[in-house]
Amino acid sequence: MPQMSPLWWEVLFVTFVMTYFLFNIMIYFNKKNMLISKNLKNNKIINLTWMW
Repeated sequence: MPQMSPLWWEVLFVTFVMTYFLFNIMIYFNKKNMLISKNLKNNKIINLTWMW
């Protein structure tokens, strides 16, 4: 029978994994929003400088 790890190791591991996934999700959505906002800013600049 394998040796059992202490409960606090398991708790630390689970909290580490959860925070890792949460931070990666937050970073992904933050970068996605930043790209959208950059595109909007670029479109506004192009529209303002365009002349007939």
